Amino acid sequence: MKPIRDWFYQTFSDPQVMILTSVLLVALAAIIFVAEMVAPVITAVVIAFLLDGPVQWMKRRGVGHLLAVILAFTGFVAAMLVFMLVLLPVIIEQVFDFVGQAPQMTQTIQEQLLALPEQFPGVVSEEQVRDFMGDLGASVLVAAASLPSFAGASIVGLLKAIVFAILVLLLIFFMVKDKKKITAWVVSFLPRERELTTMVWSEVRDQVYNYVRGKFWEILIVGGVSYVVFAALGLDFAMLLAVITGLSVLIPYIGAAAVTVPVALVAFVQWGLSWDFGYALIAYGIIQALDGNLLAPLLFSEVVNLHPIAIIVAILIFGGLWGLWGVFFAIPLATVVQAVLRAWPRSSAWRKPI
Repeated sequence: MKPIRDWFYQTFSDPQVMILTSVLLVALAAIIFVAEMVAPVITAVVIAFLLDGPVQWMKRRGVGHLLAVILAFTGFVAAMLVFMLVLLPVIIEQVFDFVGQAPQMTQTIQEQLLALPEQFPGVVSEEQVRDFMGDLGASVLVAAASLPSFAGASIVGLLKAIVFAILVLLLIFFMVKDKKKITAWVVSFLPRERELTTMVWSEVRDQVYNYVRGKFWEILIVGGVSYVVFAALGLDFAMLLAVITGLSVLIPYIGAAAVTVPVALVAFVQWGLSWDFGYALIAYGIIQALDGNLLAPLLFSEVVNLHPIAIIVAILIFGGLWGLWGVFFAIPLATVVQAVLRAWPRSSAWRKPI
């Protein structure tokens, strides 16, 4: 026990380490206890973080601060309006079409599956097909029974979303406009001797900004290319499938595998086991391969590399703690952990680099 006690005393007797530890504990407590209540603030911080880049870019080219803020904010609002007025109605229409066609799609799947024992004798048995059809039918019935409650919840959710959006827009504008004042106010609560904390924050800020910016462009590029490819192939629900394909990049490895199921399901219902079905899956596989091996490395060249094992462990841990939000923010949170571990003193006391 003495080595552990000595290490604990030597490490946490350093005021720099104590300040960093205190900041991390306060941030963790805030996430655990008040994150849900201040969700609009967290959302606004993330978006304001992104908009600060264009604002700084315009200021370096001689544009005044207030005008740069107004231009960046107006561009963001315009992009959101285009999404809500042009893309969102198409997505919603395709969602309702998909739900409305679910019984017909289920019947088509059953007919396709019943033909498999004849097409592949000795590989697929009729008993296996009927067991699968029973499970599929039960799943469809459960989903259909939940639709009325889902519709009612959607109305309430829509009203909440409107209030949420108004609050977020107001917060974004003032966060970008008064960034220096807000930062100075937060920093005023920290001790003056905080070099270790500042070093960790600088690394986390740069890495998270690069990650969030890269993910934004990755979603747009993967979603746009997917829509063009799916529409060219004539695949049903091309817009809906393209949106979920684009969003799948938020969850590394797992997202791409999960979205394969709806893409394959729609293609199977539409074409059966045909060449068109194979082309759709091959095209989807090529998109994911190009994203993983070309686009992602290009967009995230400035981000500290995380080993795939570290990413999967982060998804499991943070997803288990905070559900879907934990999965979405698993990599930024893992980046924070990595920055803390890199800056954590390896000796008895932290020393400034000479």
